[in-house]
Order: sequence, then structure tokens, then C-alpha cells
Amino acid sequence: MIVIYNPQLDTFITVADAGSFTKAAEVLYISTTAVIKQINLLEENLEVKLFERSHRGLVLTKAGKSMYSDAKYLIQYAKDSCARAQNAMKKEEMIIRIGTSPMTPAQILLELWPKIHDFCPSIKFKLVPFENTPENAREILKNLGQNIDMVAGIFDETLLKFRQCDGLELFKEPICCAVSLAHPLVEKDRLKIEDLYGQKLMLIQRGQMKQVDILRDDLWQNHPEIHIVDFDFFNTEVFNQCENGNHVLMAVPSWRNVHPLLKIIPVEWEHTIPFGLLHSHTPSPVVQSCIDAIINIYNTQKKDFY
Repeated sequence: MIVIYNPQLDTFITVADAGSFTKAAEVLYISTTAVIKQINLLEENLEVKLFERSHRGLVLTKAGKSMYSDAKYLIQYAKDSCARAQNAMKKEEMIIRIGTSPMTPAQILLELWPKIHDFCPSIKFKLVPFENTPENAREILKNLGQNIDMVAGIFDETLLKFRQCDGLELFKEPICCAVSLAHPLVEKDRLKIEDLYGQKLMLIQRGQMKQVDILRDDLWQNHPEIHIVDFDFFNTEVFNQCENGNHVLMAVPSWRNVHPLLKIIPVEWEHTIPFGLLHSHTPSPVVQSCIDAIINIYNTQKKDFY
């Protein structure tokens, strides 16, 4: 016989402790008829007689005494099980899932982690690696908060609108150039714009990032000697194309570890692009608390600087 916990066991315990249906009904705030009905159903389902009924009251049968002990255990076990499940859910809810790929490294969040933990000691990070493909970028950024909560990377208002998400700007990354270790420019620690004359400079196609479009227009108008090559998405293949084709690729310092055969070199221009955290339009309370903590951290750093 398998006994499955149900609310009738609570009624059974109350009746056994009270010694009568009437007194149990008063404790449970239900009618005596309802109490009797529950006990009858329980006895019917278990196929045992739990009480000897007499004019002097109710007395537990041997089966009833056995069930009384087991029922208390089952009820407590069920309560403990529910508590464990709720605690597990709360712990899971305090986990922020950080998407990470070569172009969206989570290093900035890992560096901020000790300070975030000071503000939000219950929050934990879980890194979720993903392949940087156009399909993944579209689905992940559009659905932030489902499988991934945050992604760190470059963005501007055009990208946020295009990808249907929000962003918290942490700082501005200088737009640099990446070159192959075999490229003649690799010997330089800083590039002048004139160093790019005659070079094929790879830029993401127009309309995806406003700041890159501004750079593109500047080069077209003022430095036509630079040959612009369009590509449609930042991924590892673009870095391979830069290395294999001996091209120059627009890049940012946070990508320095993306490709071991490329060197990222700053350029003497004023072009920058925001770097920060991409998140849902409606972040969960735990994600919002993390965002608030990061804002406090950066505001404190600014005050200390000044």
C-alpha cells in the first residue's frame, strides 16, 4: 500500500488529538459533517478502519495508531520538502546568467564582482557561453531575461533599437584597428590616420551602429585614400578574414584576446563607441538590483576620481 500525503491527513491528526469529530471541527473551523466525510473518505481510500466509534468518543485502532505516527512524519516531510523547493527557487532566482562569447567577454563583470557582491551579497553569476552568430545575436538580445540575463559588449542607440533591448553604458571604448601579426603596421604602437592610406579597412555595414557610421562618413569625406570593406556581422570569421586577407579591422580594446594572431592598435582619431551591459527592457528584480549596484559603483568611482 502506498500512502500519498493529502489534506485529509491533517484532519485525521486533528481528530485523533481532539478525540471527537465535534471538537476537531471547532479547531478546523469547518462543520462536523465535513470532518466526518473527510475521515470516511480517508478510511475508504486506505481500506483500513482508523477509529473505533462509541458514545464515549473516538479511539484509534491499531491501524489508526500506525497511521497517526506515519501521518505526522508525512506531513512534516511534505512541509520540509516544500520549504526546500521554495529555498531552491529563491536561490535560483538570485542567479544572474551572463552570456559570454569572444566578442562579448564577461571580464568586466568578473572584475566588478567583488564590489557588486558588497551591494548584493545574495546575487550569484552564472556564465552562459554562446556562439556569436547572427541568429544567436538576434534571438538572445531580443529575448534577454529568458535564458540569458545580461551580455557585456559595445553598443549604441542604433544597435539597441535594432536588437530590441536596453543597455547600461559603463564607459566609451576607443575605436581601434586590428591587424595581423604579419602586417607591416604591427610594429606600431599607435596609428596615425595616414598610416591607413592604401589599406583595406573592414567596417560593419551601414545602419547597424551609428558610431561606426560616423567614422565611415569621416573617412569617406576626409580620407578617401582608405578603402572601406563592408561586412555584416562581428564574429570569429571576420577576425579570420582580417588575419588571412591582411586587412585592417575596426576593433575595440576589449577584443584583444579574441584572435591570437591579431594585434589591436589605437588610432589617432576621436572616434569612440559605448561599452556596457545589454539587458531586457523589463529586467527582473534581481537583474535590476545588479544594475543599480553597478551604477552605484561607477558613481562612487567618479566621485573618488574628482
